[in-house]
Amino acid sequence: MKKVLLIYLILIAGILIWYYGVGKEKRIFDDANGKALKVSKHSPVFNESMEDIMTNYYKLTSDFVKGDTLAISENADKLIMALDSLKIDELKKDSSIFETAFTIWQDTRTELAGMLSDPSLQARRESFNLFSNELFTLLLTIRYDLGNLYWMECSSAFGEDTPGNWIGENEKSVNPYGKQNCEDLKKTIKPTDSTGKK
Repeated sequence: MKKVLLIYLILIAGILIWYYGVGKEKRIFDDANGKALKVSKHSPVFNESMEDIMTNYYKLTSDFVKGDTLAISENADKLIMALDSLKIDELKKDSSIFETAFTIWQDTRTELAGMLSDPSLQARRESFNLFSNELFTLLLTIRYDLGNLYWMECSSAFGEDTPGNWIGENEKSVNPYGKQNCEDLKKTIKPTDSTGKK
């Protein structure tokens, strides 16, 4: 009986040592909900610069929904600054990704700067569509992993057979191209899914 009790005590002590020692490093929990927190492959500085881009992108999308040309200009300027501040050099540690990402990053900046020179809201919407495609490609290339990406489409944004796409903040993001009831979720990209499957 004493041997059995001693074995139990040793097992309990071992479990406690693992739980508060070795296992502590392997457990990452959100105190509020007990859910595992996502661990990004990118540095906090890179993620902060990327989140700044996405925050400004979503604001710009909202401006297009409202058709607010003044706000579009203001937030496009902020988005250009956010793109310029992206810590793209961090990707140099993976040369296979860096060269592609760097080229796409430059294209997004060029596309957005070009949008500001467009004379009309409609022309800006067309440029925003091209920019959104570039930004989405950049996010896939760098393997954005801070949350889901919702790739939205209005199939007739610029005519019967000319769709417009944008990155939604959620699954029911409103169409920024001036057409009501024209928003379809085409893809949901999850942080663990680089294939683009739902």
